[in-house]
Amino acid sequence: MPGILVLLAAVCFGTTGTAQTLGPDAAPLTVGATRIAIGGLLLLLVARATPRAAAPWARRELGVVAAAIAVYQLSFFAAVDRTGVAVGTVVALGTAPALAGIAGRLVDGEPLTRRWAHATALACGGVTLLVIGGGGASVDPLGIMLAVVSGSGYATYTILAKRLLKAGHAPERVMAAAFSLGALLLAPVLLAGDVGWIATVDGLAMAVFLGAIPTALAYVLFARGLRRLTAGETATLTLAEPLTATGLGIVALGERPGTVAAIGAALVLAGLLTLAAPARGERRRVAPRPVEVGA
Repeated sequence: MPGILVLLAAVCFGTTGTAQTLGPDAAPLTVGATRIAIGGLLLLLVARATPRAAAPWARRELGVVAAAIAVYQLSFFAAVDRTGVAVGTVVALGTAPALAGIAGRLVDGEPLTRRWAHATALACGGVTLLVIGGGGASVDPLGIMLAVVSGSGYATYTILAKRLLKAGHAPERVMAAAFSLGALLLAPVLLAGDVGWIATVDGLAMAVFLGAIPTALAYVLFARGLRRLTAGETATLTLAEPLTATGLGIVALGERPGTVAAIGAALVLAGLLTLAAPARGERRRVAPRPVEVGA
């Protein structure tokens, strides 16, 4: 079921913050660039065992996907630095599903269902309460703009990655090509930043984990789900990321979110369940068709 694959990807995404907290002190920009570099390398190794598509690569779209990966990584960290984790996360994660849905409709003619709109409204409202409920909210105009840029980059990446998948390219190959090119674009960040933390045991363990789980594995699952879902639906389902991060914070870090955050978590969960489960009408339409084999 494609929705479950995207939700599993979001769970992997949600481990990022806990891994960074438990790891050594390192600049977020270099952590993000290292994550993309290791993830891109692992995806290239996986892609070698995946059959090539008959269709040639759309190089312009692939280049834009790689640039979008670099943009949403760097702009998100910059937004968080300017306006704090709470507001930066809410704006970036909240704008991505709406932008992806609207752009998917305008560019590729993907449907915007009432169910998607309800689920997105519930999940985005829940993310707002979930993150703001943790406190520390502050507003900085430039930080807000950077967070919107991050959400736009994520939406752009989702829409164009789906185009490459529709052209017949395997999810593993699409992710490998996009992230390896994205890693090249982020190479200056590694060259200019302090990456001494990678030489430590804890630093290397954190880098490998971030590259393997919330990047390589997560984005293969993400792409497999994206093949069968619209860009807007996929972006909405990835809002399970902050829900996962909150749960890990409670279990692994001993955090205790307040009542507002708990209500937010419930709203996010309600939105995700609304979108992840097929509508009754969809079940009736699908039932008479032959069963498809494969993910």
